[in-house]
Amino acid sequence: MDIKIEKRPWYIRYKYTILMGVALLALVVYAVILSLGPRTIKVNGTEARVAEVSKTYFMEYVDAEGVVKPISTIRVNALESGTLSKIVAEDGAMLRKGDSILFLENVELMRTIDDERDEWQKQYNLLQEQKLSLEQKVISLRQQTLDAQYELSRLDKDLTINKEEFRMGIVTKAQLEMKEAEYTYRHQKAQLQLQSLRHDSTATVIRQKLLEADFQRVDKRYERSRERMENMVVRATTDGQFSFAGATLGQRIMAGEAIGEIKVMTQYKMSIQLNEYYIDRISLGLPASITYQEQKFELKVSRVVPEVKNHAFEVELVFVGEMPSNVRLGKSYRVQVELGQQETAIVMPRGDFYSTTGGKWIFKLTSDGKRAVKVPVTIGRQNPKQYEILDGLEPGDKVVLNGYSNYGDIEELSIQ
Repeated sequence: MDIKIEKRPWYIRYKYTILMGVALLALVVYAVILSLGPRTIKVNGTEARVAEVSKTYFMEYVDAEGVVKPISTIRVNALESGTLSKIVAEDGAMLRKGDSILFLENVELMRTIDDERDEWQKQYNLLQEQKLSLEQKVISLRQQTLDAQYELSRLDKDLTINKEEFRMGIVTKAQLEMKEAEYTYRHQKAQLQLQSLRHDSTATVIRQKLLEADFQRVDKRYERSRERMENMVVRATTDGQFSFAGATLGQRIMAGEAIGEIKVMTQYKMSIQLNEYYIDRISLGLPASITYQEQKFELKVSRVVPEVKNHAFEVELVFVGEMPSNVRLGKSYRVQVELGQQETAIVMPRGDFYSTTGGKWIFKLTSDGKRAVKVPVTIGRQNPKQYEILDGLEPGDKVVLNGYSNYGDIEELSIQ
């Protein structure tokens, strides 16, 4: 007898197909949910650097490596041309103002000086002769003046006597008139002689002054020649450490040529290189400081070199008051240049997120600390340790500071 086999339900017959379809549908739904939801990546909590936003003191400053340099460097130039015959000062020697550095020889200059000396001697002798002659003439003029004055006095007395004789009747009126006419003539002649003597005396004085002026010109030329001879010895113009330019014996040195420099060591300055971003923020007199052995030493900006090289410019600073005890040329210190006053602000520590995001967004942790979501922020001022937050974060918020180069366009971090 045949047994009737009942037909199985369709869902039994196609259960594997249905299961595969359901699984495929679930996978599609999951993919759609992922595509529509935020993109998430898992992050190891021990590797993520998390910092808290706070409201505290903030001061804008820039930190840079500073190198100690002398307060000034003075070039040493040869004032006269010549052949280098002797080197006295060695490279690195400490010199005092006026110390000899090297000696030059110049045969042509020595000949010129000899000629000037001969001319000076000639003019000196001529001046002495002229002075003697003028002195003799002055004596003669004085004698003639005395004679003329005596003649005038005698004529006055004679006229007085003649008038008395006429009154007494000893001489006639005609004789008195002749005496008066003679007196007038002789008196006028004596007056003219005195006037001529005064003119001669004045001319003599003027001539003497001209001779002295001529000699002074010759004397000045000779003095300049002797000074040029003194310039054949190149000397230190100030106290300091000498750096030689490397000239050798027998080398021809031209006038004005630099043969070295002197570093003034009475005070020091710091030289730093700053990014061109700060070129409009740095001005003369800005305060700065260095810290050495837990002691702070004050400086101020003394010079700003406006020329930008390789996206940086140079700033020089001088110490205000005390300097570190071990300061020396070439030593380095970290210099902090203040760009503003200390004030209260919302801040966060610096991190590598800024270079990736441009400071436009950051990952902020949720309240449970298991996730970090992408939020927009506005960064204001900054210093080497902090960023000022203008918008997007509040004190107490926690943010992820590092790893942004690995996150790409991820919008959420899952902190494991």
